[in-house]
Amino acid sequence: MTSLDSSPEAVHGESGTAAKQIPPAAVARLTIYLRALTTMLAEGVERVSSESLAEASGVSSSTLRKDLSHVGSYGTRGVGYEVQYLSRHISAALGLTRDWKVAIVGAGNLGKALARYGGFESRGFDVVAIFDADQMVVGNEVGWLRVSDVADLEPVLQRTGANMVVLALPAAVAQGVCDRVIAAGVRSILSFAPVMLQVPAGVNLRKVDMATELQILAYHAQRTQIPEDGE
Repeated sequence: MTSLDSSPEAVHGESGTAAKQIPPAAVARLTIYLRALTTMLAEGVERVSSESLAEASGVSSSTLRKDLSHVGSYGTRGVGYEVQYLSRHISAALGLTRDWKVAIVGAGNLGKALARYGGFESRGFDVVAIFDADQMVVGNEVGWLRVSDVADLEPVLQRTGANMVVLALPAAVAQGVCDRVIAAGVRSILSFAPVMLQVPAGVNLRKVDMATELQILAYHAQRTQIPEDGE
């Protein structure tokens, strides 16, 4: 299984060929830098120093410079980075200059919220389909999409050209649907299902477990609390 949480990333350039391996933590921070740069572009900022970009991203300037060196961007001493160029460079390194078409399997509350989220399109992701097995839900409109029957998963994935799939499913059915998605040729999967999915080599699977994230947050929160007297 290729896990995006534990394996180095093969970052792709404009040509679509693998450029170099980047540590997963650096890949995660690159997305934060890109978000900060996008805000700066909207505000008309043309150049930014590593110190300013690092502060806007919540990291140290040395960490930022090391991360950007992975994608071949070093800036100019005393001048900094050209915001538009750096934004394009990071986008290309992350593969965001390609067309990513996303299908969502599961039209419950989470699936519908994801389908309606307006931030995907602005970041290069086009939600092209949403599926469900409930015949009371199939045919309903979610945003501009109409819910397709999961029984028609394979032909709809082929027709829409979906190359990423989001699984917003119960644990009991997630592996079976995941297997069908892979058999249909999709190699990039984001799973919200509360279960560890098994995928073959060459398939990129990223799992989002909200309960686990809350547990980690609780751990850090309790460490910052002031102990009561006598403890």
